[in-house]
Amino acid sequence: MFTTHATFLLAGQTVHHITFNPSTFSDADLLWLPHYHQLAEAGRKRKADHLAGRIAAFHALNGQTVPGIGNNGEPLWPTGITGSISHSGTQAVAICRQNGLTGIDCESIIAEKESREIQDGAIHPQEAQLLTQSGLPFDLAFTLTFSAKESLFKALFPQVQAWMGFDSARITALNADTLTLTLTRPLPPFAQNQPFTLHWCRLDAMVVTLICDE
Repeated sequence: MFTTHATFLLAGQTVHHITFNPSTFSDADLLWLPHYHQLAEAGRKRKADHLAGRIAAFHALNGQTVPGIGNNGEPLWPTGITGSISHSGTQAVAICRQNGLTGIDCESIIAEKESREIQDGAIHPQEAQLLTQSGLPFDLAFTLTFSAKESLFKALFPQVQAWMGFDSARITALNADTLTLTLTRPLPPFAQNQPFTLHWCRLDAMVVTLICDE
């Protein structure tokens, strides 16, 4: 599969960015993965997305290893490392650090018409009001909210070890660089109303959100 690798900084952290061409993917490409056999039944798109994400993670780990797949589909990082992977369309990103909460997500910006159509089932009315008042275009603000919750839940999962719906956290602040999510219920060991700050950036028609709390 044809890929290109680049890096960029977000919140002072190096994010590894892979652009890939899914049409150039072949099953033989998966043999690069130590766990390729676990993807034998996956569809072509899933295989290409997974491979791109693991290539990004391989770069993030300085070429030392490729994260495996956990029982819940999560990446298995080396001991002492926290990391996160995401992919959307023809893009994939990955980051890893020595410690702390780490979660990253990339999403293609959802068109405003679609954002408006699905907002009632995706966000609370208070969130919708905040997004409207943020000064950002609604499609961008809505996509950021969706993405940020994905990033947060990836970061919390290693400790929570439970599924978290989008109503588990609510956006309570949003500006040109950061946003805040607040838990709406306890997610032990994290308390109800605990806030988390995430950083974000826009890459063309995509947004990237990142939590990197200590």
